[in-house]
Amino acid sequence: MIDFLYECPLCEQLIFDSHAHYDDRKFDGIRDELLDGLPKHGVCGVINCGCDTESSKKALVLAEKYPYIYAAAGIHPENIGGGTPEEIKALAGHKKCVAIGEIGLDYYWVSDNKEEQKRLFEEQLELANSLSMPVIVHDRDAHADTLELLKKHRPKGVLHSFSGSAEMAAEILKLGMYLGIGGALTFKNARKLPEVVEMLPLNRLLLETDAPYMTPVPYRSKLNHSAMIYFTAAKIAEIKNTSPETIFKAAKENTEKLFGI
Repeated sequence: MIDFLYECPLCEQLIFDSHAHYDDRKFDGIRDELLDGLPKHGVCGVINCGCDTESSKKALVLAEKYPYIYAAAGIHPENIGGGTPEEIKALAGHKKCVAIGEIGLDYYWVSDNKEEQKRLFEEQLELANSLSMPVIVHDRDAHADTLELLKKHRPKGVLHSFSGSAEMAAEILKLGMYLGIGGALTFKNARKLPEVVEMLPLNRLLLETDAPYMTPVPYRSKLNHSAMIYFTAAKIAEIKNTSPETIFKAAKENTEKLFGI
């Protein structure tokens, strides 16, 4: 039996996790029990993001099985060679595919193929715009190039697990995009992110886990899952001097609006 680690104090289902990876191998053996149980712990929705063609297909399988799960199809910058934009386009036609993602740039883990990353990112931005679909953008140590390409293509979407400065956040907001805030906000070494959250309007906030990764304090060493978002929301509420319920309601409304759910 899965230990959900805590009883969610919410009296209704308000948690909409805008970014998770429940197809990840870390969930093998517990996936069905976990996903069956999340709605009992405050979770009303999850967007499961693909990282290549195969994981995007798995995301769609989960979306077909669980009414509260939706899928995104895309090729992550660490997964170049794991599919083509044409394959992603075919998957994007599924009725429960709500975004192109996870796409973007990563100069932290892979920095010797920047031009190839930018080319693939642009191709998928163009695909999303041609399909009138939002994007879910990954940006790690690639802030300048990410911002340049977003300004060029001006997609609708979200910068997932935002790690830039408040100044960059302001530029993203000017583009009409949203910011995804996850467990990193609760980490002791979070410096820029509290400043970003302080200036971020509630109507441009999405909550996320990046499950099974980025587990918030006080369970940082444990496997992350969507009910854990409560601790991220509580931290945002503390910064903004409001209640976690207010944060959840705003993020839920924003997620449903952005992804057409």
